[in-house]
Amino acid sequence: MSAIIILIGASIMMAGGFLIAFLWSVKSGQMDDDYTPSVRMLFDSETSTKTNK
Repeated sequence: MSAIIILIGASIMMAGGFLIAFLWSVKSGQMDDDYTPSVRMLFDSETSTKTNK
């Protein structure tokens, strides 16, 4: 029974850590770019090295 209490406590602490990290990333502006992901594939400069035979 004590193992369940320890696991529940650890999972709540971990969830709180993820929540704090998410709120920090939103506050610092890491999720403000809505335009670039939709056009990233259009500006991809990687070329294919395969040749047609």
